[in-house]
Amino acid sequence: MRRNFPVEFVYQIFALAIAAILVHAAYLALVRPRAAAALEQQQAAVLADPQHVNEANVWVILKDYEQELSIILALWGFAIMGYKFRNLGRERELFEANLVAIADGESILPEDARGHARALEALPTESRERLLPHLLLTALNRFRTTRNIQDVSDEVGRASQGYGDRLDSELSLVRYIAWAIPSIGFIGTVRGIGQAMGQANRALEGDLAGVTESLGTAFNSTLVALLLSMVLMFLLYQLQQLQERLVLDGQAQCERKLIQNLQAPQS
Repeated sequence: MRRNFPVEFVYQIFALAIAAILVHAAYLALVRPRAAAALEQQQAAVLADPQHVNEANVWVILKDYEQELSIILALWGFAIMGYKFRNLGRERELFEANLVAIADGESILPEDARGHARALEALPTESRERLLPHLLLTALNRFRTTRNIQDVSDEVGRASQGYGDRLDSELSLVRYIAWAIPSIGFIGTVRGIGQAMGQANRALEGDLAGVTESLGTAFNSTLVALLLSMVLMFLLYQLQQLQERLVLDGQAQCERKLIQNLQAPQS
């Protein structure tokens, strides 16, 4: 997997850069100008009619820096998980391949294991390091050295567990992003409340516009961050479930396609 790691790392860096550029450009060209226009209309409506109640405006809700950063991180997390979903699809494709050529009713002796292992070792590195080829190769090498089918089954179980642990550990960055987004929302809440407290004197004089806008910043940042976090966590749990199913199905495929055909020599 070492050869594939830099590719994924570069992908993650480019995904973050592209998300930041696109979101910031959208904010400069669309979100903040429309939010400013909406705030002006709301202020004019309140001045014309003190009883006027302003309706929620999506551009105003999204306008602050915390929301922008939350959206960037969310898109980054979606991009990383998209890469993982794509890899899972490629893992599944190998389940349909005839990786170990075994005829119906054929038995594999320890002396035959090396020949079948060579066929797996001839696969491209990217394919050879995926789950099913990795389990098949592990089983064949173990059978060749121990000549014990139970040892082979135990070793495949340990290899499956290790592969599953590695897949789970690779989601640590997505978990960090899912934690960071609500934290950014809370930072916006603290900032908005702090600004509102700083304008308390103006509120006592009857000017509530600044306090209202600051409190809007506080609540809107949390609202956007929590909504994005909910979507991100849902997709993360779906990805984890698919990874767990992949490991279980890979172990079952190894049992069906290889281990049940092994024949240990009689002692």
